[in-house]
Amino acid sequence: MEQEGLEKLAGQAIRLIDLADYQEGSVVSRTIIDRKTGTVTFFAFDQGQGLSEHTTPFDALVYLLDGEAEIIISGKPIRLKDGEMVIMPAKQPHALRATKSFKMILTMIRS
Repeated sequence: MEQEGLEKLAGQAIRLIDLADYQEGSVVSRTIIDRKTGTVTFFAFDQGQGLSEHTTPFDALVYLLDGEAEIIISGKPIRLKDGEMVIMPAKQPHALRATKSFKMILTMIRS
């Protein structure tokens, strides 16, 4: 879905897990909310895909909708399964890797 398609979802019941399908060898992302005060983004990671280590100036909450992921925060690996969440603290290096294909919601509050 493109951003304008996501905006049309306002005021409707939807299943987050259905926002996008897995794509072989890829990471799919869909911005749900993008405001000066924060963002909510949907991701679908194919198995083996990930995001390399980086830092952000704000706390971020990751909630897994489906699958399994390894999230490394300041060198500490954390295994997440569907229905679990983790908070990635601001200014701490973190990385994500799909141990199995997974879908997640990333919420970042910029304040």
